[in-house]
Amino acid sequence: MRYLRRKLLHLVPTLLIVTFVVFALLNLLPGDVSLQLLGNDASPEAIARIRLELQLDDALPVRYGRWAVRAVTGDLGRSHITGEPVVAALMRCLPVSLELMALSLLMSLSLAVPAGLLAAYRAGEAIDTALSALAALLLSAPSFMLGLVLMFVFALTLQWLPTVGYVSLSDSIGGNLRTFAIPSVTLALVEWPGFMRILRSDAIATLQQDYVLFAKAKGLRSVVILLRHVLKPSCFTLITVAGLTVAALIGGALVTETIFALPGVGRLLVDAIHGRDLMMVQGAVSLIAAGFVLVNFGIDMLYSVLDPRVTR
Repeated sequence: MRYLRRKLLHLVPTLLIVTFVVFALLNLLPGDVSLQLLGNDASPEAIARIRLELQLDDALPVRYGRWAVRAVTGDLGRSHITGEPVVAALMRCLPVSLELMALSLLMSLSLAVPAGLLAAYRAGEAIDTALSALAALLLSAPSFMLGLVLMFVFALTLQWLPTVGYVSLSDSIGGNLRTFAIPSVTLALVEWPGFMRILRSDAIATLQQDYVLFAKAKGLRSVVILLRHVLKPSCFTLITVAGLTVAALIGGALVTETIFALPGVGRLLVDAIHGRDLMMVQGAVSLIAAGFVLVNFGIDMLYSVLDPRVTR
């Protein structure tokens, strides 16, 4: 409980610091929100009226404090461009990003864990060399290129899957999974080589431990040794990297969501930046920051379950 309380105390100041830095940086950008709303030909009177309505002339700490107090109650403000509540826009886009995150992470770990354990167990052999070469090849390929290749093969050539668009789960489960097939596979192919190489490196060191050698001497099957005695102590670094990947994907894979026209948080953020919708950008970045903090907190708690010594 002491460990839990100590970690919880870190959450609030971290979120405050991150959101304040983002708020300050957005307000230091060149340009004027009132001109974005009214156009460059707006009269000085109209500009002054808009700045008064939006309270843009107040000091930066005052505006941030006002925003932070509202944010605690769940009010992240309204879009300066559309007038839509920021929370409503985020809640509309968040399920798309979360589904993309879950599918891509599930696929990548399903590939990385068996491949990493196999490469470690057969280190230096042909299978290890082949897996390492494939991982290096995929790591060097940018996600947008993989996405376009998969789109060309499975959507345009074979016509098995749709090219772009989104179908919600409530409309059709099958249609929803079809629209997520290529984007999630694209992200999985980008993520699993890193996961595999990290697990392989840690598993090779674990395989040299005395208790693993003793398990081999007892005649236990290789699968039992790898899953029961090697995987758990070898997955600490993998958990950290996977957690950071999850936190990043909470904000949506910006390039992937844009290429495949998925209405997720990433695409919302890109559109808000292009339109200089500062309130929407602030809300989206705050959501991503909260995702990072909460996921890191979850990783710390998982560490304490896997190895109670970390709580000391």
